[in-house]
Amino acid sequence: MSNPLTRAGRAVVRLVAHGAVLTKQYTVRFSELWRRSLQLRVVVSTLALSSAVVFVLGMVLQNQITERLLDTKKQAALSELRVATNIAERELAGINPITDLVRQRLASARNGITSSSPSVSAADQETTSAAFDSAAGAFEPVLVQDSPDITAEKRASAGPYADVPMSLRHFIWNGQTASQIYTVDRDNGRTTFLMVGAPLNVAQPMQIYLLFPLTAEQRTISVVQSTLIAGGLVLLLLLAGITNLVTRQVVRPVRRAAQAAERFAQGELDERMVVAGEDDVARLAQSYNQMAESIEQQIRQLEEFGQLQRRFTSDVSHELRTPLTTVRMAADVLHASRAQFPAGLARSTELLVDELDRFESLLGDLLEISRLDAGVEELLADLTDVGAIALRAAQSVRVIAGNAGSPIVLELPPGETTAEVDARRVERILRNLLANAIDHGEGRPVRLRMARDDDTLAVTVRDEGVGLRVGEADLVFNRFWRADPSRNRHTGGTGLGLAISLEDARLHGGTLEAWGEPGTGACFRLTLPRRQGTPLGPSPLPLPPQDDAGDRVTDFELVTVEGTSEAADLPEHEEVG
Repeated sequence: MSNPLTRAGRAVVRLVAHGAVLTKQYTVRFSELWRRSLQLRVVVSTLALSSAVVFVLGMVLQNQITERLLDTKKQAALSELRVATNIAERELAGINPITDLVRQRLASARNGITSSSPSVSAADQETTSAAFDSAAGAFEPVLVQDSPDITAEKRASAGPYADVPMSLRHFIWNGQTASQIYTVDRDNGRTTFLMVGAPLNVAQPMQIYLLFPLTAEQRTISVVQSTLIAGGLVLLLLLAGITNLVTRQVVRPVRRAAQAAERFAQGELDERMVVAGEDDVARLAQSYNQMAESIEQQIRQLEEFGQLQRRFTSDVSHELRTPLTTVRMAADVLHASRAQFPAGLARSTELLVDELDRFESLLGDLLEISRLDAGVEELLADLTDVGAIALRAAQSVRVIAGNAGSPIVLELPPGETTAEVDARRVERILRNLLANAIDHGEGRPVRLRMARDDDTLAVTVRDEGVGLRVGEADLVFNRFWRADPSRNRHTGGTGLGLAISLEDARLHGGTLEAWGEPGTGACFRLTLPRRQGTPLGPSPLPLPPQDDAGDRVTDFELVTVEGTSEAADLPEHEEVG
């Protein structure tokens, strides 16, 4: 059987752990609410500042009341001391310590002081240690024959002389009238006294002390302190309620405006705020409604203009296909008979066929970009080996690579690299990137590198050609943009390939980015999620690229696609690890 102490210790540990978890949860909830709620921040800030003000004000009031009570008590005590001093000096005049009993004379003088108070009863007068009433309140008189030179055995006193502190005695021995607040431990507990004393003008070194208990003043101060605390709490609660009410009147319209703005941003263009009254909040609602009305009109106009533009592009593209087919047939006939033509006419026939090919590509790209703009394109994603897609893309451009003298080097992960992608669109992206790299590669090798992790797939296409100047990395995806219009192109591109590739990447939930430096080359990085519907993680390949072998995060297979002007089979994989 287990030890009961061990079980109790485990229960305590579980209780502490549970408490820590709950504290953390409530802390997280409060911090989130603090960040999101303006009303809470205003109320808490007002309470904090008000608490500081109430605390300081309460301390000042308490100190002022205490000082007034003590000053009044001290002035009354000094007045009573003067009266008692006169009585004591009259009673002790001509005392002779040799012939008189000093203790009896002191007790008699003490009784004379107490008998001067009209509220003292005879029984009280017979009790030497009793507290006597006066205008300054109850007090205990003390008469003593003492000085620094008198020993304890020769000292004579009447009253609780032992309660008088030495610090006060020294002042009186020096012939001064002094007062001191001092706490005394007695059988019935600790009592705080206001003690006043003065020397007596008699033949012997004698002093008089009056001990005024401050019990009534302490009760008064406690009542004042309790009243201040209760009043401060009530004031804080009232301030919290008032602040919450006032803040709510201001925050609620702002929240309604924020909710209306969110719905407006989500496409509910007819969302408006309710205008009530003629104050600042009402003017805010009117301004918001006017702004929303203006934005809605502009958005409607832009939508109509965009629809007209897309319809125009689509209609023109479709309408041009019919005459283009006729021209293509005639051009094919001329091209087939070019051997019978003179050299100049044969060359013109070849140029005509090349431009018709480019024109057909341009029409196809225009139709594709118009469908992407219209949002009617659908992603036909399927689990596919992206490495095989990269091989097909490299094979499709190796003829132009051979014409440009740029071999294509593929660095692919070993085995299959599967992902849920639209194979046609990914192959088009890679084909466009490879063709663009060949065009600007200056006859140097073009490297396609692929890497993957559990959630993300990345492909980079790197050339070592002219590169990109500062700011051109964001412009390369603009439609019909060219860094140097005077350069000869090997692919006869339409200027829409990168724009379409960017839209294809976004359709997959991925990104397409560019980097380049003049004279160093350029690099494009395609990053895609391996499963549709999952968030895109960090890319497994760096951008800017690292050209040394240190950035190869996984083993890979190296495939070199040599350019050729005729169709040929791809070389076998060479695994280099």
